[in-house]
Amino acid sequence: MASRTSGKGSQGAAGTAKAAGRSQGPAKKAAPAKKSAAKKGAPPRTAPVRKAPARKAAAKRPAPKPAPSPTGGVYRLVRAVWLGTAHGVGAVFRSIGRGAKGLDPAHRKDGIALLLLGLALIVAAGTWSHLQGPVGDLVEMLVTGAFGRLDLLVPILLGAVAVRLILYPEKPEANGRIVIGLSALVVGVLGQVHIACGSPGRGEGTDAMQDAGGLIGWAASKPLIHVMGEVLAVPLLLLLTVFGLLVVTATPVNAIPQRLRQLGVRLGIVSTPEGPGQDTDDERYEEQWRDALPESTRRAPARRSRAEVLDADRAEDEAPGKRRRPRGASAQPASQRGMDAVDVAAAAAAALDGAVLNGMPPSPVVADLTQGVSPDRERTGTPVPGARAAGGPVPASRGAGHDGGPSGTGGVPDLTKPAPEPSGSLPPRAEQLQLSGDITYALPSLDLLERGGPGKSRSAANDAVVASLTTVFTEFKVDAAVTGFTRGPTVTRYEVELGPAVKVERITALTKNIAYAVASPDVRIISPIPGKSAVGIEIPNSDREMVNLGDVLRLADAAEDDHPMLVALGKNVEGGYEMANLAKMPHVLVAGATGSGKSSCINCLITSIMVRATPEDVRMVLVDPKRVELTAYEGIPHLITPIITNPKKAAEALQWVVREMDLRYDDLAAYGYRHIDDFNHAVRSGKAKAPEGSERELSPYPYLLVIVDELADLMMVAPRDVEDSIVRITQLARAAGIHLVLATQRPSVDVVTGLIKANVPSRLAFATSSLADSRVILDQPGAEKLIGKGDGLFLPMGANKPTRMQGAFVTEEEVAAVVQHCKDQMAPVFRDDVVVGTKQKKEIDEDIGDDLDLLCQAAELVVSTQFGSTSMLQRKLRVGFAKAGRLMDLMESRNIVGPSEGSKARDVLVKADELDGVLAVIRGEAPS
Repeated sequence: MASRTSGKGSQGAAGTAKAAGRSQGPAKKAAPAKKSAAKKGAPPRTAPVRKAPARKAAAKRPAPKPAPSPTGGVYRLVRAVWLGTAHGVGAVFRSIGRGAKGLDPAHRKDGIALLLLGLALIVAAGTWSHLQGPVGDLVEMLVTGAFGRLDLLVPILLGAVAVRLILYPEKPEANGRIVIGLSALVVGVLGQVHIACGSPGRGEGTDAMQDAGGLIGWAASKPLIHVMGEVLAVPLLLLLTVFGLLVVTATPVNAIPQRLRQLGVRLGIVSTPEGPGQDTDDERYEEQWRDALPESTRRAPARRSRAEVLDADRAEDEAPGKRRRPRGASAQPASQRGMDAVDVAAAAAAALDGAVLNGMPPSPVVADLTQGVSPDRERTGTPVPGARAAGGPVPASRGAGHDGGPSGTGGVPDLTKPAPEPSGSLPPRAEQLQLSGDITYALPSLDLLERGGPGKSRSAANDAVVASLTTVFTEFKVDAAVTGFTRGPTVTRYEVELGPAVKVERITALTKNIAYAVASPDVRIISPIPGKSAVGIEIPNSDREMVNLGDVLRLADAAEDDHPMLVALGKNVEGGYEMANLAKMPHVLVAGATGSGKSSCINCLITSIMVRATPEDVRMVLVDPKRVELTAYEGIPHLITPIITNPKKAAEALQWVVREMDLRYDDLAAYGYRHIDDFNHAVRSGKAKAPEGSERELSPYPYLLVIVDELADLMMVAPRDVEDSIVRITQLARAAGIHLVLATQRPSVDVVTGLIKANVPSRLAFATSSLADSRVILDQPGAEKLIGKGDGLFLPMGANKPTRMQGAFVTEEEVAAVVQHCKDQMAPVFRDDVVVGTKQKKEIDEDIGDDLDLLCQAAELVVSTQFGSTSMLQRKLRVGFAKAGRLMDLMESRNIVGPSEGSKARDVLVKADELDGVLAVIRGEAPS
């Protein structure tokens, strides 16, 4: 009995261990079994022996067999045949439809319009002149049979639709509305005509129905007559007709009196009212229309000054005891309006936050204004954050809230808030841009770029870091307190306010202790924060966030600023987006170690240019010695030459850029302009014209952007030529519209020389491997403490301290989509002088080296005197014996002189009249 009891206990323990082992490791499965077995007095090894057969039996349990098909597989066979046929037919039609994608959108619309015009002519011939033949019979059967007596109006409708497509191709959004309105209008009118003609049915013959409203009129009127009789059918069809007419004219019902009055004014029947109350109906209509909108839409004025004025008018009209003033009257001063100004500011701020969409954290002031202004916020006066573009005014950054609260986690104000829900998509910058030569180019849509999340504003890790910093200050007896923090995508800047008579060096001396307390070696201290009386401590986030390129380009500033050279860089530590205008930088040096995010930055620059600029605005020269980084952009229309992968060809391309710069400066000097923008404006407006008798046609110069992905390879092949070209371009090319982006992963003094650094004012440094590299890029330390993967320091021209930011990222799929869109719009047109000059550039023989000029002088001397002597070359050219002997050997290898015959002079094998051909061969040119 004891053994049976112990066996049962061991089985129960094994089952318990099996159930518990699903969530715990295998090491924890046997422990409960042994413990329960020990309690029952059984040996501890009996539990695993009894558990193994149970598992084996459960594993061998057979699966249930599927029920046999009742149709014997016939249904599956028919289904497979049907799906295969459907997929095949669909593939054929899709392959035919892909051919139309290569057409320009304007050509497709014009083709539809011309097709409708052709149909209108055919229908008019069949209905108006009774066309004979199969086409006339088909028109009579389809058009007359469907529309009845009103078949004469069908050609007019088709012609009107075709003319509208030709005149307004840029308004495709109204096509659906017009189709719906015309359909309702036709059905209502034909139904009434059919009832007026006696409502003939199908049994009375085809001629009777064609003499009435046709099949459409019969289908619209017969069911209504059968259900409710002619008494109610006619009013319903009349209402359908009125509805179609209102839809076609885009007229709401409550705006019918206003439209009739405007029609009377145009026809001269009604006189124009005068006086302050003339727009009362218009104002009432617009107020009713705005009241009917949802709250989020009504708060956003959509960048229209008229809507802002209406909001101000409504704020004053709703106030008691105030008289309604007409639109356009001057507003009251801000000091007298009181809270009305706050309401208008709240509406404008809400519109801005809605336009930013994802990514940009909302302003605390905006958040409080939209929910009602709080007294605490009015006292603190926290400034509104914004995105800062290089070269533009720098707005006040989000400051610390000096509330006077405790320095612990509960008293630190959160200076960032989550982004608001998007209130609507931004309007497109321009649907189509017209290029010279009647070429229509559509910019890529921002929908091709992915949207990112709103970003975190605070986490538990931030509160833990604040507590650690407070503990360090308390232990070392430093009178300082953490007054706030701003969380960026990569790092968080904690703002520390010092007490009276406390040196800043007390904080900087605690760098290692702070790094130890927060368990992070990458601690960077900014003393002080630019524009604030506080010390900043930048500590990396344990949960980094991704910054998408699409979010930066969707920023409101990017939509309002149409400059083609505005590019997206990333997101700074204060939560604002970083954008830069390459025309103001005007050249930038990008450097960082391998894997620091340098290539992603280059991809973002090129993609920003493709999304925002047409090939007529910006042309690019891409130099990719690695041969794999920029191959995705091969064939885009912005390229002025194919992507250059040979370092020698790259040096020659830089020399071509110098020649292009000189030609542009010649035009600027000839026409009296100081910048290429002024010259382009004069050309477009017709102020600058070619001289009389000249065959040249002036055209605007595009911006020329030269991007070198790896400067070190170019400096290894031809350091002198590359350095001279870069120095000339960076010194002079700003006014000529030529801008340079130099990228390297080896920022040493032999690559980034002193001349290059002196002429490239803007720097973008990613993580480097040493302090020396950081000093080469930024002329100051800091880049060696970056954490990589896009974490960088941006130092634009004119800034004293660099800005910490997280570089934007664009995926390969997004780049491929944008590149494909640009390729579909336009084929690349390469400059002939760049391509030909690069391909037909003559190369000097390696054995000549730097002695080309000396060899040409020696050959000219020997051939003209017909005397080949080494001692003569020594005297005439003032060279040594070794150099003269080498020159004679070079001429012998090119059959200019004969072999040596001891002390005698060498025979000259070339006549004097053949000298030009000999010199051309020596220089590597084709003899004339």
